[in-house]
Amino acid sequence: MVEKRAAGFYIVECLKYLVMILFALTTLLPFVNLIAKSFSGEAPVISGRVTFWPLSPTLETYRWVLKGSSFFNALRVSGIITVTGALGAVVLTAMTAFPLSHPGFRGRRGVLYLWVFIMLFNGGIVPNYMLYRTLGMMDTLFSLILPGLVNVYNMFLIKNYFESLPESLEEAARIDGANNLRTLFQIVLPISLPMLATITLFYAVAYWNDYFTARLYISTLSRRPLQLYLYDMINNALRIMDQGLDANTGAISADEVMNLTPETVRSAAIVLSTLPILMVYPFLQKYFVTGIVVGSVKG
Repeated sequence: MVEKRAAGFYIVECLKYLVMILFALTTLLPFVNLIAKSFSGEAPVISGRVTFWPLSPTLETYRWVLKGSSFFNALRVSGIITVTGALGAVVLTAMTAFPLSHPGFRGRRGVLYLWVFIMLFNGGIVPNYMLYRTLGMMDTLFSLILPGLVNVYNMFLIKNYFESLPESLEEAARIDGANNLRTLFQIVLPISLPMLATITLFYAVAYWNDYFTARLYISTLSRRPLQLYLYDMINNALRIMDQGLDANTGAISADEVMNLTPETVRSAAIVLSTLPILMVYPFLQKYFVTGIVVGSVKG
């Protein structure tokens, strides 16, 4: 009887793993197809014969996307925005959430309602555009960094995490003469690394993928982040077959025109824009479950 139960248990476990593998493949295979297209030649992509392996392999698409200094300049701008924005956002969000995690904070309920209202409603694109223009933030990196420094959802996650910490830690700090800022930065934040790592990645992905804000407020080519640069690159690829023009040099050779298609350029652009985040994610993935689950316990 025990052996039958054990056999059934292993069968159920195998079915669970099989289902999880199938779900994983449904998310992985589209990206594999995208990579295969980015390395494939023109004819197989146009004919729709590319599945999960490159056909007529070529590096011309990546050579064209990476040609010149524009790509690396856009990569540098996106790196500055992502690192500066994510670190500043985590610090500011933690400083906002810390007092709101204390039930004794005067006006706490009203401030929380205000944050919820801000999360649900905003002024819209036109008022924001007028505000940035009045403040002199147009065509500057500040217009890409400052608006995303505090995300209300992330703030509530950190607040709930702080509420789950033992009150005795802060009481001991006060007895030792520590003020609120010292308590936050020297005691609370060091023991909140799982949550901070999770929120940092959330902010980093948001800053890295932000294209629309740059489209609205950035006009100088040298200040374009990577996403905006790749968007313009894809639009240029759409004109290649008709005009044979390259936005960077003003001309493109006939051989390159024959080896490039909008689909391959789009695939290469998506791969290049996703690769940095994929490289960072494995180092922070272990903090995800702890950070999100504990941060969602209280409300």
